[in-house]
Amino acid sequence: MTEGEQPVLDRLVALLDLEKIEEDIYRGAHTDDGSSVRVFGGQVAGQALVAAGRTVPPERGVHSLHAYFIRGGDPSIPIVYEVDRIRDGRSFTTRRVVAVQRGKAIFSLSASFQVVESGIEHADVMPDVPDPESLPTHSERIPPRLREQFGEWADRIRPIDIRYVSEPPWLSRESGPRDARNQVWMRADGKLADDPLLHVCVLAYASDMTLLDSVLARHGVYWGTDRVMGASLDHAMWFHRPFRADEWVLYDCASPSASGGRGLATGRFFARDGGLVATVVQEGLLRIIE
Repeated sequence: MTEGEQPVLDRLVALLDLEKIEEDIYRGAHTDDGSSVRVFGGQVAGQALVAAGRTVPPERGVHSLHAYFIRGGDPSIPIVYEVDRIRDGRSFTTRRVVAVQRGKAIFSLSASFQVVESGIEHADVMPDVPDPESLPTHSERIPPRLREQFGEWADRIRPIDIRYVSEPPWLSRESGPRDARNQVWMRADGKLADDPLLHVCVLAYASDMTLLDSVLARHGVYWGTDRVMGASLDHAMWFHRPFRADEWVLYDCASPSASGGRGLATGRFFARDGGLVATVVQEGLLRIIE
């Protein structure tokens, strides 16, 4: 972490700290900095998961979420989250959340929570990759010839530190299509409080970053440098083991298919010690404008 990044992370934490306006109804703050025409999908997913978690006993941790992006969110106004308490069982708790702007649903999420239990164990092995400290920062990866095209995005201080293991897509597009795979180390760039729900919600926020890059890599195109239009359509996550979002995790992403104007991507989060902590699947709208 360098000077100035903890305040940026603190703003993300504040963004996830929803205001309770009625029983099972919460309001999420907005951050309209003019850089986007719609709300970042990871923000909506993270805030919706916070809303669900606020209605669940703390000893029950999130083990999965399934979500649909229905409409693009307006970054200039707050989002209201309505929680439906579907089930409270002996071991599992289920919640459904709908995010609303101007009276219309923009996002829906179902989340399941579970008490801690023991059982059979196995997991995929983490790929052999360089340590994150040996890799350039996100800003250092962008060559001078692209900085003017990317504008302030190139040097923006971000709450999530991302280090590309594979060749960044804005560079691979110049060398042509490659394998439909993308690997990055990432972590919250600062210190988070010891709240397991917060760490899960921050990882949900970060999981919407770089995932669809694996689809674009296969075709040698990239956001902002080619005429690519895209948006998240649905998003699912399974949380397998405890982790801290302010410690390095490897995000190993691949795309098994793209068709019909949509691309499918899968991602696996590994902790620094090699443990598989979460799995992600997302389908996105991807159109190449001729």
